[in-house]
Amino acid sequence: MLSVEKKTIYKAFGLTITSEFPLPEIPPLNIEDVGIDIVIEKADLTTLWSEHSIDDDDFVIKKDWIMFNISETALFLIQNGSRILVSPYKGANEDEIRLFILGTCMGAILMQRKILPIHGSAIAIDGKTYAIVGDSGAGKSTLASAFLKRGYKLLSDDVIPVSLTSDNIPMVTPAYPQQKLWLESLHHFEMESSNYKSLFVRENKFAVPVHSQFVTEPLPLAGVFELIKGDNDEINLQPIQNLQRFYTLYYNTYRNFFIEASGLMDWHFTHCSKMINKIDFYQLRRPATRFSAHELVDLILTTIAAEGKDD
Repeated sequence: MLSVEKKTIYKAFGLTITSEFPLPEIPPLNIEDVGIDIVIEKADLTTLWSEHSIDDDDFVIKKDWIMFNISETALFLIQNGSRILVSPYKGANEDEIRLFILGTCMGAILMQRKILPIHGSAIAIDGKTYAIVGDSGAGKSTLASAFLKRGYKLLSDDVIPVSLTSDNIPMVTPAYPQQKLWLESLHHFEMESSNYKSLFVRENKFAVPVHSQFVTEPLPLAGVFELIKGDNDEINLQPIQNLQRFYTLYYNTYRNFFIEASGLMDWHFTHCSKMINKIDFYQLRRPATRFSAHELVDLILTTIAAEGKDD
C-alpha cells in the first residue's frame, strides 16, 4: 500500500482511495490510520502523452500502464493498479472528469489488480449477487432500478468488481451508491428529473444516489443475465451454455480492449474458467418497443427461485 499525506479517504470497489479531486459520489471514511490502495493526483501529462501517443489514438496501453485522452476534458494515466494521474484541460468540467475516474480509470485499476471488472449492474437478491449485463442502451440500469423499487439493493451500476476466493467462489465487491438513469427511465418510475443532477457528457442521463439501498459488504456472484433488445413484443429467456459463457464474460468485461494490450489474456481466461461453472448464465431478450422492466424483474425472480429448488 502507498503512504500519502493526510487527505480525504474514500472506500469503493473494496479499495481505499485518496484523491485530490473531491469524490462526492463516495461516502468518505471517518478514519485516518488506514493503508491507501489508490492515490488520485493532478499532474501535467502533456509531454508524456506526446511521447507515447500515435496519430489520433485515444489510448496508449502497456503492461501495468494505461493512458488515455478525452478531448476538452483531461489526459488520464493509470499505473500499477495503485495510481491515477489526471491532467485536466483548461476549462474542463470536474463532474465529467469524475465520470472517467470512477469509470474507465477504475476499470483499468481493477484489471491491473487482477480483479475482473464486468460492465453492468449488480443486484443483491437473497444474499447473493446477480449481474445484469449488455450493450449500452440495453436497459441494465433501468432493470436494476426496477429491482430497487421492489426493495432489493444495489452493489454496482457500471463497473462490477469480481474476485475469486481461495475456493474459486466469485465474489462481487460493492462499488459506490449511485445509479445512472436516462430521463425516459425516470419518467417510467415517476421520478422528477429536477431532483437529480444531470451527467455532464449526457444531459439526458442523471445521477441517482441510492445510499439507503446499497450493499456495503461483498456477496457471492450467483448469476449473470445478459439483456438484449429484441425486435418483437415478447420477452424470452434462454440459458447460456458451455463455451458461450466465456464469450459472454469476455464481451461484457469493462473496456475489454485493455485485456490483450495489457498482457492479461491468460489471466482473464483463467479467471473466467474458474467462474463459469459456479454461476448461472442467461440471455434475456426484451422488447425494444415498450417498457418491460417490471415484467423482467418477475421473470428473473421466478428463474432464481426455480434454480434454488433444483440445487
